[in-house]
Amino acid sequence: MTDEVTEPTEHRATHHRTVLISGASVAGPALAYWLSRYGYRPTVVELAPALRSGGFAVDFRGAAHRTVLERMGILEAVERHATGTGPATTFIDGQGRQMVALPPEFAAGEIEILRSDLSRLLYDHSLAPGGGGPTPEYLFNDSLTSLSQTAEGVHATFERSAPRTFDLVVGADGLHSTVRRLAFGPESDFVSHLGYYVAAWDLPESATDLAARPVGYNEPGRLATVGRTPRRAREAGYTGEAFCVFASDDALLHDRRTGDPQSRKKAIAQAYEGAGWRTQELIDTLWDTDSLYFDSISRVDVPRWSTGRIALLGDAAYGATLGGMGTGSAIIGAYVLAGELAMADGDHSTAFTRYEQKLRPYATQCQQGGRSTGEFLAPPTQEALSARNAALNDPAAITAMLQQGHDISAAIHLDDYPSRLTHRIPTPAARN
Repeated sequence: MTDEVTEPTEHRATHHRTVLISGASVAGPALAYWLSRYGYRPTVVELAPALRSGGFAVDFRGAAHRTVLERMGILEAVERHATGTGPATTFIDGQGRQMVALPPEFAAGEIEILRSDLSRLLYDHSLAPGGGGPTPEYLFNDSLTSLSQTAEGVHATFERSAPRTFDLVVGADGLHSTVRRLAFGPESDFVSHLGYYVAAWDLPESATDLAARPVGYNEPGRLATVGRTPRRAREAGYTGEAFCVFASDDALLHDRRTGDPQSRKKAIAQAYEGAGWRTQELIDTLWDTDSLYFDSISRVDVPRWSTGRIALLGDAAYGATLGGMGTGSAIIGAYVLAGELAMADGDHSTAFTRYEQKLRPYATQCQQGGRSTGEFLAPPTQEALSARNAALNDPAAITAMLQQGHDISAAIHLDDYPSRLTHRIPTPAARN
């Protein structure tokens, strides 16, 4: 009698097809997990020398996000690593007087987690997928330099690693995607700057009471906030973090690889010249930080998410810097893309088409929030700022905004790929 086990690797018939994934933040490790579980052999290349650190948070909200996390088997781990919601964020005037108080869930969603914690959880989980598939390979401190498609695969060259050929390539490398640039065209063809920039950094120990309570200070076209993440309270030297949003049409430097950090800091400082409250004190903490996150608030629109054997995932395909539910969309996108590849038994043309058909309406709807995020956080005029504050002081308006976010995040039907792909196959010992 043959011993059998239930194992979701129906697509071992793929002969461990190889997939190169660019990007090891969120979408990349999530995709690597699912592909490995379905019998593919993923390789993930990441520009950074290690998993990125940093204390800034992302969130999940709604049934669809929770469903995918649960099917991945990491929902409980994500909940254990939640930041822990602190007191409500207060918007203040120049004298520190309260103007608006926001409930914690307004910004944090149902589950808020540090991006660095989420990245680590997904990375670790991808290396132990539990389905018996090939273990993903990670290439840190490296990046793609060219992609050449043939009938048999995609030939890739790297900055450091030897050239290799893969069956498929997926760009999960963010707003400024290398894969999109190499295979689809220049960034300017797909990324629209929405008139605002965002900056965030850890405060130094010398900041003392600057972030004693979570507050935000607005003037037309600029926002400065400070606060503390409860989960980071025990970190040595941790005193809080700053988060700023400001309007600018200038093409400021934001290339993480070639942009000059001091030029970015000067641009931020210039944007806040003459601002009230304790803004100058806050900006003064910027000069010595080595944890600066800085980018444009932009939106990605790619007419088609695949070309031949190459596809885009997450922010590379449908990103919005803030307010677009990008983390949840990336997790769902990885789930759908891997599931469709497995359902199509490796027929990438069919799988890529189905992936886009199923996900694009959802991703586009999620992106809509990102289009107005800058104007919401830093209204361009005093009239617009007063109107925003009036809305935020209306409990009914807050409830409606929260409900709208939940409705958008849940507006997708998720096929149960793991159950559909599970079947009974012989154990390795029985096969031998």
